[in-house]
Amino acid sequence: MRVVIVTESFPPDVNGVAHCAFQTARHLVDRGHAPLVVAPATAGTAADERAPCPVVRVPSLPLPGYPQVRVALPGRRLAAAIAGHRADVVHLAGPFVLGVRGMAAAARLGLPAVAVYQTDLAGYARTYLGAGEAAAWRRIRAVHTAADLTLAPSGAALRDLQAHGVPGGELWPRGVDTARFRPGLRDAELRRALAPNGELVVGYVGRLAPEKQVELLSGVCALSGVRVVVVGDGPSRPGLEQALPGAVFLGRRTGDELARIFASLDVFVHTGPFETFCQTVQEAMASGVPVVAPAAGGPLDLVAHGRTGLLVPPRDAAAVRDAVWSLAADPGLRDAYGAAGRAAVEGRTWAAVGDQLIGYYTDVLAGRRTAVAA
Repeated sequence: MRVVIVTESFPPDVNGVAHCAFQTARHLVDRGHAPLVVAPATAGTAADERAPCPVVRVPSLPLPGYPQVRVALPGRRLAAAIAGHRADVVHLAGPFVLGVRGMAAAARLGLPAVAVYQTDLAGYARTYLGAGEAAAWRRIRAVHTAADLTLAPSGAALRDLQAHGVPGGELWPRGVDTARFRPGLRDAELRRALAPNGELVVGYVGRLAPEKQVELLSGVCALSGVRVVVVGDGPSRPGLEQALPGAVFLGRRTGDELARIFASLDVFVHTGPFETFCQTVQEAMASGVPVVAPAAGGPLDLVAHGRTGLLVPPRDAAAVRDAVWSLAADPGLRDAYGAAGRAAVEGRTWAAVGDQLIGYYTDVLAGRRTAVAA
């Protein structure tokens, strides 16, 4: 099967869309298929040399105020890449700018398209602009309605799409590397470096941007015997360094180093309410770490409240603080939640969800053939 993955983001970018697109391409290669990735151009090309398949970069500009995000510019390279690859199916990863043009190109070429909803862009519009939510949903609705199939990563995301007029849709969650993220990587030396007085280590991993609402950890920073560790980077970092006194900011970490940090936490906290999935929650669970997360979006599918972690009301700093404090006071409960979280994700491999995706492609192609025959 020849697949073109049109993605709004790809490594070296570090975010859910980029990671999922990379894992999808790798799995397709592993299963003997022929993927091609089309993504916005970045500052360097070294990451493309490590990609599992060819990557076509289209011209792009940095998003004003958030240069880590690139926005693709109009041009002919995308349509030429799809046609030149002789694609059987076009995969649209988080379509909004480049993906919308990918949908149009697929339609012109008569190719089936699978649109993967991955980012709550309407929520981002509300956060950054204080407006534009309705316009964002119009754009999302247009591209997903035009696609042969829409895939959503969580039940909450699927319900959100349906509530805004996107018909049908299927659930397609994300995998997690349980060999990389595992409890056995817990590192006593790292813990001493992060918390030299034996504090409880509470971690956040992710982008440091307004929509993540990391400032909700301010109450946790004030707890006695607790050390907050923040992993990631982004435009909000300077303000967060002021808002979270005593927190340790480690910057961006990836790969085995990130896995070691995860396993060395006592509690993982996610604060953002706009997650369609929330991969870092799943990575914390794979690392055997109890989770505190908002009762909204993707975490509703991932965190079993009172069994693998605690769900709290979104945007409630006091609730986050109290949840962490309850876990700080009960090491046995932390151990039980961590073990249950690890058990819950052990079957959620990228191979398993990748095979599910290939099944969706096969169904879409069969549907097209049936329609043509009719």
